[in-house]
Amino acid sequence: MVVTGELARHLCGLSRELGRQVGVLLSRDGAVRHVMVGDATHLMLPDIGRLRGGAGRFRGLRLVHTHLRGESLTGDDLNDLALLRLDMVAVVQSGEDGLPGAVEVAYLDPSALTEGVDEALPEDPFVRLQAGNVQQLELDFSSTMEALEEEFARVADRARGRGDAERALVIGVQPDDDRFAEVLELVRSAGVTIAGTIRQRRARVHPTTIVGRGKLQELILEAMRRNAEVAIFDINLKPAQARAFEDATGMKAIDRTQLILDIFAQRAHSRDGRLQVELAQLRYSLPRLTDKDAGLSRLTGGIGGRGPGETVMEIGRRRIRDRIRALEKQVESLSKQRDLRRRRRKQQQIPGLSIIGYTNAGKSTLLNALTKSRIEAGERLFMTLDPTSRRLRFPDGGEVIITDTVGFISDLPPDLMAAFRATLEELREADLLLHIVDAADPNLENKIIAVNRLLEDLEVIGVPTLMVLNKADLVDPELITALVARYHGVAVSATQRTGLADLIRVAQESLLPAEGLPTGQRIHG
Repeated sequence: MVVTGELARHLCGLSRELGRQVGVLLSRDGAVRHVMVGDATHLMLPDIGRLRGGAGRFRGLRLVHTHLRGESLTGDDLNDLALLRLDMVAVVQSGEDGLPGAVEVAYLDPSALTEGVDEALPEDPFVRLQAGNVQQLELDFSSTMEALEEEFARVADRARGRGDAERALVIGVQPDDDRFAEVLELVRSAGVTIAGTIRQRRARVHPTTIVGRGKLQELILEAMRRNAEVAIFDINLKPAQARAFEDATGMKAIDRTQLILDIFAQRAHSRDGRLQVELAQLRYSLPRLTDKDAGLSRLTGGIGGRGPGETVMEIGRRRIRDRIRALEKQVESLSKQRDLRRRRRKQQQIPGLSIIGYTNAGKSTLLNALTKSRIEAGERLFMTLDPTSRRLRFPDGGEVIITDTVGFISDLPPDLMAAFRATLEELREADLLLHIVDAADPNLENKIIAVNRLLEDLEVIGVPTLMVLNKADLVDPELITALVARYHGVAVSATQRTGLADLIRVAQESLLPAEGLPTGQRIHG
């Protein structure tokens, strides 16, 4: 039974005597785990801790409480059911004589579960049952919960069978649709399955829960019904916000910077790349080391070590700082080695071209087309992380070193830009920058601006730049002609290998000293 007649009579009698709502949290075996006394209209639940486990896990507790004024299940009841992941919520009406009256029960509807991001969900995700009294309530609590958990397990097993290692709920807080679409592409590039999406356009981000309590209920229900265990945000979160959200939902909170760092960690293969990614990750994690260990015993006190000592958290922070300093020295050493290689190339009078551009503009594909290489390329963000250099011979003699660099992105995380500054220093020494733009991208102008801002942040100033409008085969000929005229660029299709001869010709002309053209002047773009 959801609630026995004896317990219902006891709760209703106490509630009428006190003039307050009275409630209990019952475990699966029917034992009373918590007792609560509210006021005449509300009941405050105790802190029952954070739920461990996946999105399909339930608390193993059901809430049974009284109402004094004949109210049905309230929004607070359903909020508690969702936010705390309770098994069920039951309300028993306390009569004027203190005897139990009508009862109403709610629990999550198992038929509302879905596996696809595009599948529509029922507007009301709850099953609600009513009866004149607890004896008339035809509901087998144990079998209902067993069926509900079996349905969650079935959805989870099917997801694992498809190889869905992690299923994420992607949450958009910013009003910009293009930024949200970019985060979705980042999620796919990270190899995470998108279980569902939620948008909330707020004037300002909630200081703790990010989305507000009302949206939090919808978010948790969406995660449970879509079997999502991770929440990925399209903004950067403060450490306190991430912790508050995780405590409230039991989900892992990932922000935009963490997502980009994760992609970089997957793509880094060279020693330089791995060092720089680790450095960026440590810089990001240092201020997010929680103070939950501050109450532990201080480890360095005692005989021979009197004094305040260090907490576990302080030791963790010190070790991270030590590792950061060690990585910074290694990155600086690698920077000096790259500088030496650049000087040797200058002595040999071999010009250097660097390919830059927004991520997924087709930089690696273009390098493959120009040099007949087989560098990994694909329709995913940040496919290239480690810089790759190849020799390119011009048709009438002479050669150049052409280097593919990591793709840029708007609002590049500062820690990441600082870590990769040593790698991107090579852009300052380039004789020509090939700025690759996806001509088929409707948002290309904003992405060009984002790349130019990052070049300014990296102090890459005065290096000649040639705009290369890639994917011309996907654009109307009149539009591509207008873009070429507007940006004084060259139209190519790296996949179709068209326009490459014009690109090589213009690049060679740009590298030759032009009469009356000051050295280092930006000549295109």
